[in-house]
Amino acid sequence: MAAATMSVHRSMSNFYPFSKPRSGFERPRRVGHRVVRCCEVGVGVAETKTVVVKNGNDSLEICRVLNGMWQTSGGWGRIDRDDAVEAMFKYADAGLSTFDMADHYGPAEDLYGIFINRVRRERPPEYLENVKGLTKWVPPPVKMTSNFVRESINVSRKRMDVASLDMLQFHWWDYSNSGYLDALKHLTDLKEEGKIKTVALTNFDTERLQKILENGIPVVSNQVQHSIVDMRPQQKMAELCQLTGVKLITYGTVMGGLLSEKFLDTNLSIPFAGPPLNTPSLQKYKRMVDAWGGWSQFQVLLQTLKKVASKHGVSIPTVAVKYILDQPAVAGSMVGARLGLSEHIKDTNAVFSLVLDEEDVSSIQEISKRGKNLLNVIGDCGDEYRR
Repeated sequence: MAAATMSVHRSMSNFYPFSKPRSGFERPRRVGHRVVRCCEVGVGVAETKTVVVKNGNDSLEICRVLNGMWQTSGGWGRIDRDDAVEAMFKYADAGLSTFDMADHYGPAEDLYGIFINRVRRERPPEYLENVKGLTKWVPPPVKMTSNFVRESINVSRKRMDVASLDMLQFHWWDYSNSGYLDALKHLTDLKEEGKIKTVALTNFDTERLQKILENGIPVVSNQVQHSIVDMRPQQKMAELCQLTGVKLITYGTVMGGLLSEKFLDTNLSIPFAGPPLNTPSLQKYKRMVDAWGGWSQFQVLLQTLKKVASKHGVSIPTVAVKYILDQPAVAGSMVGARLGLSEHIKDTNAVFSLVLDEEDVSSIQEISKRGKNLLNVIGDCGDEYRR
């Protein structure tokens, strides 16, 4: 398979509004990974609910809208365990049966373990087959030995109460430390042993994704920040993904709720005049808005999205998610779930019947491009975590 030429553009080094969360065109060598063609979408096409992410013999079918569980880690309100598990059933019963979590998302993996145990007891086998639990491993920059990787993954397997993780998405803080290749090779070994079904990445840039593929590591996806405001994945990474078959899973697609009617026609420069930015995700993505073009310009975007949403009888978040799902190489998009506190099942399921026409897409593209190119401000995907 011919590989595309890719450059690594390092951008302005004086952009520092981001912090680590707790808890050149060069021709690459040949990479032997098939392009995923399942459920490709575009303007004027209704959404299929699932997609298969794959690389060689590794494959996993997931829902195209994933339930994000960062919101269980604190900062969004107190999560009651029983209420959270009941909410997970509501999402899964509605067909939204893919859950995304991480080792450092508070009790997320434990909640999934309780949930999946109840699914085994209370639901038929075909229901269990449709439920998927995707987790992330965010290790410290220590030596990546086989034993360390194995023990770390065993923690997630135990917490989630599964013999094999459906997907392990790997994050690495410091590219100057090449230990990430060692870790991924050990993860691939665990996959071969049946302890992981698919190996994936989160917050890797295009250059490192290319390097990982050149090293023969069969990753199926890369989870990255992607929204109408943050279109960085489409500037470099999507081309490599389309050529190699690696898919994108996106987060921040509704910007923690900023892309919603709640923030339409508000002025945050006036104290107490608008909704409070009282969650970690709202604060994080407000910084993205500031980097992109500021609140006044963001209001023009919300007004544009509201016009499109009203035309189709849906909400602003539904339009925001559908627009990103229609982008090249995107397999799925995350919508955060405040389990037991609020739910977005109706708006989320509306994504699958929404068809954005050429007029809709053009109007969204026009306002999106008025903002600053975040690739030049922040850098490539994931660079916001490495400054």
